[in-house]
Amino acid sequence: MAEPKLSVRSAKARDLAHRLARRENRTIVDIVERALEAYEISEAGREPASSFYARMAMTDDDDIDLEAVIREERQLNHNA
Repeated sequence: MAEPKLSVRSAKARDLAHRLARRENRTIVDIVERALEAYEISEAGREPASSFYARMAMTDDDDIDLEAVIREERQLNHNA
Protein backbone atom coordinates (compact mmCIF):
# COMPACT_ATOMS: atom_id res chain seq x y z
CA MET A 1 0.00 0.00 0.00
CA ALA A 2 1.36 3.41 -0.94
CA GLU A 3 2.22 5.98 1.71
CA PRO A 4 -0.08 9.00 1.98
CA LYS A 5 1.33 12.11 0.30
CA LEU A 6 1.13 15.78 1.11
CA SER A 7 1.59 18.22 -1.73
CA VAL A 8 2.53 21.81 -0.97
CA ARG A 9 2.78 24.13 -3.95
CA SER A 10 5.18 26.62 -2.48
CA ALA A 11 8.74 26.98 -3.69
CA LYS A 12 9.60 28.84 -0.49
CA ALA A 13 8.28 26.00 1.71
CA ARG A 14 10.07 23.39 -0.41
CA ASP A 15 13.37 25.27 -0.31
CA LEU A 16 13.13 25.83 3.43
CA ALA A 17 12.29 22.18 4.11
CA HIS A 18 15.22 21.01 1.97
CA ARG A 19 17.62 23.47 3.61
CA LEU A 20 16.54 22.45 7.14
CA ALA A 21 16.71 18.75 6.28
CA ARG A 22 20.27 19.11 5.03
CA ARG A 23 21.35 21.24 8.00
CA GLU A 24 19.71 18.98 10.60
CA ASN A 25 20.66 15.75 8.78
CA ARG A 26 17.01 14.65 8.81
CA THR A 27 14.51 13.69 6.16
CA ILE A 28 12.17 16.27 4.68
CA VAL A 29 9.25 14.26 6.05
CA ASP A 30 10.71 14.50 9.56
CA ILE A 31 11.25 18.26 9.21
CA VAL A 32 7.70 18.86 7.99
CA GLU A 33 6.14 16.64 10.67
CA ARG A 34 8.14 18.30 13.45
CA ALA A 35 7.30 21.77 12.15
CA LEU A 36 3.58 20.98 12.00
CA GLU A 37 3.66 19.45 15.48
CA ALA A 38 5.44 22.53 16.87
CA TYR A 39 2.91 24.79 15.16
CA GLU A 40 0.02 22.79 16.57
CA ILE A 41 1.44 23.04 20.10
CA SER A 42 2.16 26.75 19.84
CA GLU A 43 -1.30 27.56 18.50
CA ALA A 44 -3.33 25.20 20.70
CA GLY A 45 -5.62 27.00 23.09
CA ARG A 46 -5.09 30.43 21.61
CA GLU A 47 -8.14 32.56 21.09
CA PRO A 48 -8.50 34.09 17.64
CA ALA A 49 -8.04 37.86 17.62
CA SER A 50 -11.56 38.41 16.30
CA SER A 51 -13.05 36.51 19.25
CA PHE A 52 -10.85 38.36 21.72
CA TYR A 53 -11.90 41.77 20.41
CA ALA A 54 -15.56 40.74 20.31
CA ARG A 55 -15.32 39.60 23.94
CA MET A 56 -13.62 42.84 24.93
CA ALA A 57 -16.29 44.89 23.15
CA MET A 58 -19.00 43.15 25.17
CA THR A 59 -17.62 44.33 28.52
CA ASP A 60 -19.32 47.27 30.21
CA ASP A 61 -16.05 48.86 31.31
CA ASP A 62 -14.93 52.03 29.61
CA ASP A 63 -11.28 51.18 30.19
CA ILE A 64 -9.88 47.71 29.72
CA ASP A 65 -6.72 46.67 31.52
CA LEU A 66 -5.15 44.67 28.69
CA GLU A 67 -2.20 43.66 30.86
CA ALA A 68 -4.61 42.07 33.36
CA VAL A 69 -6.43 40.26 30.54
CA ILE A 70 -3.14 38.97 29.16
CA ARG A 71 -1.98 37.84 32.62
CA GLU A 72 -5.27 35.94 33.12
CA GLU A 73 -4.89 34.11 29.80
CA ARG A 74 -1.15 33.46 29.99
CA GLN A 75 -0.01 29.90 30.44
CA LEU A 76 3.40 28.78 31.58
CA ASN A 77 5.60 27.13 28.97
CA HIS A 78 6.85 23.97 30.64
CA ASN A 79 9.05 23.10 27.64
CA ALA A 80 11.45 26.01 28.11
